[in-house]
Amino acid sequence: MGIKYILISTSIFVIILVSIIIAKGKNEVIALDPLTSFYDLSSILIGGELVSMKIYEGKKILIVNVASKCGLTPQYEELEKLAKKYSEKLIVLGFPSNDFLGQEPASNKEISTFCRNNYSITFPLFEKSKVKGSKKHQVYDWLTDPKKNGWNKKGPSWNFTKYLIDENGKLLKRFSPRLSPLSDEITSLIN
Repeated sequence: MGIKYILISTSIFVIILVSIIIAKGKNEVIALDPLTSFYDLSSILIGGELVSMKIYEGKKILIVNVASKCGLTPQYEELEKLAKKYSEKLIVLGFPSNDFLGQEPASNKEISTFCRNNYSITFPLFEKSKVKGSKKHQVYDWLTDPKKNGWNKKGPSWNFTKYLIDENGKLLKRFSPRLSPLSDEITSLIN
């Protein structure tokens, strides 16, 4: 019992430490015209409906890869506050992913229930998908391919990496996972 407890405690500590180190990615900002339109993309909402990104044209878009078993999961609350406060100017889009230490093991239905019950999420959540690797979702392919978005090649470094797109579909900035969605660094670009 004693050795098992020490091993479990040590493992949890190492996972948390690695999470913090990985999440400390640097922010980038260089806004160039995209070579491929973001609005040509589509995705499936967590409830199964296909949605064209064209419906979000005219608003800024904050795209976030989310997970329910991450140390940064409480950011859901801040994302919801941000979405409500700036609802006339901004749409937050959540993309659940299990790509970082298996921190989103739930099904789409379980993710939807978790977000509704624990954080009263009203912003759009999409089906659980890959956000890195060769099989990543087309939205993340666009976000991380400078031949498509005009400048950025950096993918998510951890859960809750954020990307801000302007009203015209131009990728403005990538934000570190640890940066609060309510930070001045983000809100100053929304106003």
